[in-house]
Amino acid sequence: MTDLVFAVRVLLTVVVAIWLVFIVPADMAKAHGRSALGWVLVSVCFSPFGAIILLYLLGDAPEARS
Repeated sequence: MTDLVFAVRVLLTVVVAIWLVFIVPADMAKAHGRSALGWVLVSVCFSPFGAIILLYLLGDAPEARS
């Protein structure tokens, strides 16, 4: 039973990490008119939290506003 609980915890951790590093920054970048790939790379190289905060602070891309 302990091995099953451990396996489920590891699987959930991997799913949350993938969601946080790849999906959240990509969706936010698309919503703000920015490059999803570029922001996923920022998230992978630096910090997912930093990428999310920067996307929030930068807002919409200048060409997306008009």
